[in-house]
Amino acid sequence: APDYDKSQWIKEKEKLGLDFPNLPYFIDGKTKLTQSNAILRYIARKHNMCECRGCRAGGTGGPAGRSRAPPPAGGDTEEEKVRVDMLENQVMDFRMSLVMVCYNPEFEKLKPGYLEQLPGKLKLFSSFLGDRKWFVGDKVGCRPGGARGGHPQPCSPPAPPQLTFVDFLMFDVLDQNRIFEPKCLEPFKNLQDFMERFGALEKVAAYMKSSRFTKMPINNKMAKWGGK
Repeated sequence: APDYDKSQWIKEKEKLGLDFPNLPYFIDGKTKLTQSNAILRYIARKHNMCECRGCRAGGTGGPAGRSRAPPPAGGDTEEEKVRVDMLENQVMDFRMSLVMVCYNPEFEKLKPGYLEQLPGKLKLFSSFLGDRKWFVGDKVGCRPGGARGGHPQPCSPPAPPQLTFVDFLMFDVLDQNRIFEPKCLEPFKNLQDFMERFGALEKVAAYMKSSRFTKMPINNKMAKWGGK
């Protein structure tokens, strides 16, 4: 990366119209955001990846053929919303536990302790995923509009399993830990399958094969690990 210093950001951050100037920031037309998860949720909502895609057939009281409105962002049922919200924050804690080690001047002393605790942390995520394809679930329902005259019709085509933005978070953090300790996922077949399944998604796979993708660095250059 080219040489840079903090003054480059300090000179610009007050000119961008951000409510809470910080990095990263995201500007989409008149929408200006900071905070990583707020940015991720905004992008996810634009691409219908905050909600679970169950059948929305009829029952609106409107004209025949009109389906129910999409569910609120974050899940179809209360259980699904809870899974999204809880995992979003649990992943952040997991990410920060690695960050705190990587940026610590005592990295070499702290690394063995992190690796000792890592299997227990991964076991929790493995149990949370269970036999689902994605972390919120793998329920398949009708796409919106799959109703006629207020009655459900066969799905054509069916909605895919409910991939949500927390799956992106999980893939990213699991991948970082897999780079940190390549064998860490070996005891957890469902996490390995999740990583393979996510990496095989058409657009994800295309991006990871493109020149835009860089596997490293995953930390800033002052980190004791992952900054090169």
